[in-house]
Amino acid sequence: MGTVSQFQDRKRPPAHRIESEEEAISTARALAAAFRHQASERDINRVLPFAELDALSASGLTAITVPPDHQGLDVSNALLAEIVAIIAEGDASIGEALENHFCVLETLRTQATEDLQASLFARVLLGDRFAGATFIEGTELTAEGPGYRLSGRTRQASGILFADWIAAVAAAPPSRPVTLYLAGDDEGLQVVDDWDGFGQRTNGSATAIVGTLYVSADAIAPPPSSDVSTGISLGLLLKASVSLGIARAAWSDLMTAIGDPGTTVLPRIGERAIRIEATAAALERAGRKLDIAQVNPVEAAMADAHFSASAAAILAGETSLDTANALFELAGETSAGIGLNLDRHWRNARIYALSLPRDRLVRAAGEYRSKPGDV
Repeated sequence: MGTVSQFQDRKRPPAHRIESEEEAISTARALAAAFRHQASERDINRVLPFAELDALSASGLTAITVPPDHQGLDVSNALLAEIVAIIAEGDASIGEALENHFCVLETLRTQATEDLQASLFARVLLGDRFAGATFIEGTELTAEGPGYRLSGRTRQASGILFADWIAAVAAAPPSRPVTLYLAGDDEGLQVVDDWDGFGQRTNGSATAIVGTLYVSADAIAPPPSSDVSTGISLGLLLKASVSLGIARAAWSDLMTAIGDPGTTVLPRIGERAIRIEATAAALERAGRKLDIAQVNPVEAAMADAHFSASAAAILAGETSLDTANALFELAGETSAGIGLNLDRHWRNARIYALSLPRDRLVRAAGEYRSKPGDV
């Protein structure tokens, strides 16, 4: 860790084109089953899943939200949430990288010019991967000709190590936020593999550093202007998906560890099963509301989608932690063996929960529901 590496030229064959939602979910299940085989070993040794991410790209799954206007499938958000949860159940770190990728694509869809959308969605259909990031204070973005001269570094963000493109928010003079779409092979762009968390150890988190780089005006777009934009709500929904995937992975290992449960344990098992099912239902409801907000992006619809996505994210985070704890409470000391590495579920759930601004979301939910006319 702490090593500096430039983006490598990772030539991949053109991605498969997924033609239906049924094909999308069957593809996700097959990939997740393959990812799970060595997920524990990758966690123990911090082996970054480049091959697995390439398989994800080649399958066409990374392109399932491309709009029909750009020859994409554009799956429903409820299905997208389930697909990310399935992948995260196989490997939570891969699920988190996929979450960041899809959030960038939603911001691209809603904020970028038609020309920029056409250019980048074409790359998505070929299998390119995206990651979002934010440049820290002190970054210099200076107007030069029709574009800007950039120098600075981003905050650490998941998926950067796997990304062909980085969508990074920066402040343009005088204080106007913009999103810069940077190609991974841009000269002067480096990534620092500096993630040292005890969970989500292979999620591709890194810091992007730019010594000096010219960014053309046609690769710049405004960021979302609303705190309840569909991009923000999708981010919350997919955070819920990753947490649900972690909960399901812990549940699967719990059932394997306890074998044939006695009658005294059944009620506690049933309680966790109900929580996981309720969490999945919350994701589906939030996904349907987000579908509505995307079709009709008025403030009321976007606020309603944001509320439901917030609820799903909070509930899923609690469910993942509770299920990971139950794995050890119900399976007993045999589940604590180092070789089994079952503690990764708790580590993943705990560290992933830190990325959710829970207090802010709860306050916003209270403000939203306390308005006259809300039930």
